[in-house]
Amino acid sequence: MADHDENHGHSTAAWTAVGIMLLGSLIGSVATLIPSLWLGAVAAVVIIAGAVTGKLMSMAGYGSDGHHAQAGGLVDAPDEVGAETRGKS
Repeated sequence: MADHDENHGHSTAAWTAVGIMLLGSLIGSVATLIPSLWLGAVAAVVIIAGAVTGKLMSMAGYGSDGHHAQAGGLVDAPDEVGAETRGKS
């Protein structure tokens, strides 16, 4: 089994891309309920725009490895691996 990536999808770029693509899916669902070819095309464009937005944001540093990435939680310096804590209060 492949290694599990604990930070997969936990980024501003991923959340933004998924939000935009969910909006496109909602538009596509409405296009299915009221048979509308142009609304279906709009949904496809919005979904593709969501994927492109996520990729561009990731390249701009808002991905899980980017310089705008947040830590997975609060990091306590003395508990970091290899940190020397003797003599510190």
